Amino acid sequence: MTTTKLTLIASLSLMALAAAPAQAGAQGGTSAKATDGATSAARALLSKPAAAPMPGAAILAAAAVPKPASASSADAPAGPAYSLPHLLDLAQSTNKGVAAAEANVDAASAAISSARAYPNPQVEVMYGRLSGKQPGVSSGNAPSYAVVQKLDYPHQRGLREAMATRGLESSQAVRRGFRADLAARVKTAYFDVLRRESELHAAEEDLAMMRQIHSRARLRVEVGEAPRYELIKAETELLASQKSQQTAELRVNQVKAALRQQVGGAMPGQYSLAGALGQSPDVPPLPVLRDTMTAGNAELVQRRMELERAQLGVDYQKSLRWPEVAVRAATDRQPDNNVSQIGLILTIPLWDRRSGPVGEATAQATQARSALEAREFELTQELESAYRQYEINQAQVTALESGIVREAESALGVAESAYRFGERGILDYLDAQRVLRGARNELIAAQYDLQLAAIQIEKLMSTAPGATAAPGLQPTSNIEQK
Repeated sequence: MTTTKLTLIASLSLMALAAAPAQAGAQGGTSAKATDGATSAARALLSKPAAAPMPGAAILAAAAVPKPASASSADAPAGPAYSLPHLLDLAQSTNKGVAAAEANVDAASAAISSARAYPNPQVEVMYGRLSGKQPGVSSGNAPSYAVVQKLDYPHQRGLREAMATRGLESSQAVRRGFRADLAARVKTAYFDVLRRESELHAAEEDLAMMRQIHSRARLRVEVGEAPRYELIKAETELLASQKSQQTAELRVNQVKAALRQQVGGAMPGQYSLAGALGQSPDVPPLPVLRDTMTAGNAELVQRRMELERAQLGVDYQKSLRWPEVAVRAATDRQPDNNVSQIGLILTIPLWDRRSGPVGEATAQATQARSALEAREFELTQELESAYRQYEINQAQVTALESGIVREAESALGVAESAYRFGERGILDYLDAQRVLRGARNELIAAQYDLQLAAIQIEKLMSTAPGATAAPGLQPTSNIEQK
């Protein structure tokens, strides 16, 4: 709606400017003196030196044109401010996936108790009646009682306990990997919000500057010092800047909703963030990162535990070839005597030598080993790629901050002075402003990509949740926001 209104206003302004020469000719010499007075006053205004560039709110306060309706939402109360450690703590305490991972660890811990348990005894109770058919043979009840206790080999029980322990360690590694992945997603959303807010701030500065350019171009056209196409160009650029500002504001709201989704329902609808996008982490050398990842990556730890569990499974299946032994004690109560017995029950593996389960367990162990080696190679390549990307982004940030953005600012100042004194047209002025806008947006994008590369490295290290950086990834410098 705001863009439509501004387009209509611009069209009406162009129609009024087109009708101005006819009206001036009709008035004749009566308006010549008034025109000369207006021209002198306008030239006096244009000859004044331009004020120094004012960042942010100062430029917005100096703008003469009212803000669009879409800017009213930016002035609303921002709500509580959240730092990155606070967001990580909220995510770890409210995310339902963390609770599911904890339940998985509890189940694996209970499996150890199951592996340590001894087999339960079996009790047999049978009732019958003895009837004598010969004279002198007693008749009466003849109950029978028996107890069977299966004997458990200590070696087999130890293998079961070791397998359950490896399962617990694997579940703990899965939990740690989920926490690291959640922390990476929260950090990515956090820096995405900071990126979009920086883009919004830059778009607001561009809009304020375009309002000044438009006002100056309109004044130059009115006094006849510039052709009318300069005003048309300025109005077009003003509408484009206003559209960019509105788009940037909508993107801020979108990424804030995404961050709230990652953290959970504990965050209010309106909030702000504490931090800066230009905070650059210091990443250790690649060999140190490679050793740290190989030893501590959660996925690799999980796969190692699964491999050890599969190898123990092979030994356990082979141990089941041993004869199963059970102790049986029984007593038969007859009317005239009692019979008590005790003995052993052996299950002889004569036909089933468990070749199938042993082969299956061996294949699973081979599969686990191959998967571990393949994943270790993939993660090593991912680490090298993330590290090279970090170096590229760091070089881009340094080049943009120290050279390109400053040169673009200087070029804009020169173009502004040349335009003010009539040495250059508005196209040169707008081109210089467009170059500065592009360089500033490239700096914001490079800073965001630098944070993403550092986050990817932290994720590969399986950094403990709640920390702002992986071991050795400490923030060392603040890159100035342009």
